[in-house]
Amino acid sequence: MKSKAKVMKSRTTPEDLVVDARVAVANEPAIADFSRRGFLKTGGMAAAAMIVQPHVLGGPAHTAPSDRVNVAIIGAGGRGRQNVRELLKLQDVRVSAVADPAEFWDLSNYYYRGEAGRLPVCAEIEKHYQQSEPGFKCHQEVDYRELFATRASEFDAVLCATPDHMHAHATLAAMRAGKHVYCEKPLTHNIAEARLVSRVAAEAGVATQLGNQGHSKDTIRETVELIRAGAIGKVAEVHAWVPATRWNKSLTKPPVNAQPIPQGLNWDLWCGVRNPPGFHEAYAPVAWRDFWNFGCGAMGDFGCHDLDSAVWALDLGLPSRIEMRAAGASDPNLAPFGEIGYFDFPASGARGPVRLNWYSGGLLPPTPEALPDRVRLPRRGVLFVGSEGVMLCGGAGGEAVIYPEEHAKTVEKPDETLKRSAGHHRDWVDAIKGGPPASSEFSYGAKLTEITLLGLVAMRTGKIIHWDAQKMNARNCPEAEQIVKGEYREGWRLDQ
Repeated sequence: MKSKAKVMKSRTTPEDLVVDARVAVANEPAIADFSRRGFLKTGGMAAAAMIVQPHVLGGPAHTAPSDRVNVAIIGAGGRGRQNVRELLKLQDVRVSAVADPAEFWDLSNYYYRGEAGRLPVCAEIEKHYQQSEPGFKCHQEVDYRELFATRASEFDAVLCATPDHMHAHATLAAMRAGKHVYCEKPLTHNIAEARLVSRVAAEAGVATQLGNQGHSKDTIRETVELIRAGAIGKVAEVHAWVPATRWNKSLTKPPVNAQPIPQGLNWDLWCGVRNPPGFHEAYAPVAWRDFWNFGCGAMGDFGCHDLDSAVWALDLGLPSRIEMRAAGASDPNLAPFGEIGYFDFPASGARGPVRLNWYSGGLLPPTPEALPDRVRLPRRGVLFVGSEGVMLCGGAGGEAVIYPEEHAKTVEKPDETLKRSAGHHRDWVDAIKGGPPASSEFSYGAKLTEITLLGLVAMRTGKIIHWDAQKMNARNCPEAEQIVKGEYREGWRLDQ
């Protein structure tokens, strides 16, 4: 039966709402942790020796389906709190510990609203479980490494919701201790970290999931199936855009004058792998994404969401040529107000070359002629341009509609070739318990992250990057190496 190629309406996710909030004010704190060196080579490795049984015994399948999965949270800011709430819905999951260097953040003036930090998040967890277990207590730590050193036997998995600069440090420690890991996007802060995290995940045999929640929508699967079925012909061009801009709109450079450190915040630990600047509210609890030391700007925030459908549907590898420009003047240490980027992917198999275009800060692609006059490009979206029509999708894997409308009437709805998701967190937990791998496991998440971060390499160097993926090298731009590999303060370097 033929049907109009308009797929089921997508559910609104926290990420969809964040974009709107970000245009107006500021959002997304995710409080980190950290700062003692000897863990990875002493206590951490000893813990790994005791806890590596999962992959020694055959990987995630060691956990019986009837068993409860105990999860420790690393990073209890706004996004960490939202992840906790998703886990609390799962009957076979127990959130048993929280690590964060901040006791408390007041988020009432930001997107997340309410309170976050170690104390409020633990209180919410305890209130939930005490309904059926009156004596339940959620364990708290300031430094996540203390969890591994002293209580590793009490949890099976880790959910990492720290700022970007600490993702690799926390996830590597967890996986090397035999723990399954869910990590917010982008997977890492630099490309070398993405490669390392992907490799260690494969070696450890643990269940992983990147926090690009739109990847688990039915609508993104329908988009992928339509593109692969040739609903709009051959696709050689894709556009993705978000309205997200810089949080600190009045800053022209990083803060110079330090402010008092909020009570209950271990600022040195929050900075972790970075040399700590003086504390300033421009950094936390919300706007750390504006600073290259801690975040990756709008591209890092949304690239793994909004490039996902194109990478998945067209089976894209890594781009060979990347060009990206900042919209508006910006200090070299600050993310810009907007971005426009071009990612060129070479032909592969039966697919020809593809150009993937990126826009942020209110910039939009040209409106295709196939769109009726009454249809406007949404503030956030993805546009596939094919030889027989176009497909306009909502952001983060949202609803897809084919144009011209006359062509859409001739398109047959393809068979379901992709397994539908039981939920982004549910799929991860099922993988922990021996089910199939989650669909955005770290091998895929690392590729999405590398594509995203290559845009930032091009923008920050001001060069067109010719990428040698095998050598992890920008052939024409030696100064890119520092951004590709990152810098770490003494005592925080990543073990390879």
